[in-house]
Amino acid sequence: MTGVGLHVGHARVTALRQLVLDVPAPVVATALGFAHFTTHRHVTAAGGVWNRYAAPGNTS
Repeated sequence: MTGVGLHVGHARVTALRQLVLDVPAPVVATALGFAHFTTHRHVTAAGGVWNRYAAPGNTS
């Protein structure tokens, strides 16, 4: 807890959960050095899904 009453650990978890809702969990895991199951757990806890990838297809 900081001098102004904020719990830094809670803020970190909240920020990570928001990030994995905005960015695919595997990308977050790789970028931040987390295990993939950790970011997947945070996606689930935040109410998101982990299957948000565009289907492969013709990009031309």
